[in-house]
Amino acid sequence: MPRARKRVAILIADDHELVRRGVREVLRKQRDWKVVAEARDGFEAVARATELQPEIAILDITMPKLDGLEVTRRIKIGAPETRVLVLTMHESDQMVCRVLEAGARGYVLKSDLAEHLVKAVREVLAGRAYLTPKASAIMAQGIANGSAKSNGGERESVPLTPREFEVLSLLANGKSNKQVAATLGMTVRTAETHRAKIMLKLGAHSLVELVHYAARHGISAIGGD
Repeated sequence: MPRARKRVAILIADDHELVRRGVREVLRKQRDWKVVAEARDGFEAVARATELQPEIAILDITMPKLDGLEVTRRIKIGAPETRVLVLTMHESDQMVCRVLEAGARGYVLKSDLAEHLVKAVREVLAGRAYLTPKASAIMAQGIANGSAKSNGGERESVPLTPREFEVLSLLANGKSNKQVAATLGMTVRTAETHRAKIMLKLGAHSLVELVHYAARHGISAIGGD
């Protein structure tokens, strides 16, 4: 008789019952997933994650007692195998950077919950990072607006598309063109084309320069393990 497949344990942390209910509703159709605990504040989220060691913790950023950024940092210590996925209403490139730097692997806007949450959980479970298209666009625009200054002191426009931003984040974390293609579901030739366009836009002449650019803008955290 075949052994029953282990269900993926998920923790939900949000101070609003309606949000937690909405997350449960989206996740409940996945038979291999199970919400094992819920938390209403940051301290409770850390305690439950440390106790249960779930595969995934879905966190809000703004919670009582301890915000989602600090919760993420503490979970990475108390439950190092737990992957954190942030669910938030904050549409800010600075917030995306802070979340990823804290150790989260995914960023989903609450407005995208119904459409993207299941995919985000799957990607994070597979060891990949996930930003919803809207979050990627926000991050890409932030990079463009905050790009390196020219010799004259004025900011140069670097209009990376959301897809180019995703490619850059993977390249910055040591992924080959083949790995980038496999991760993003494109051909190797397309990945190479994106890389060439990114280098042209950023004025980079080598992969090392791309990595340095990504590091300066907090991008390398996206694809890290």
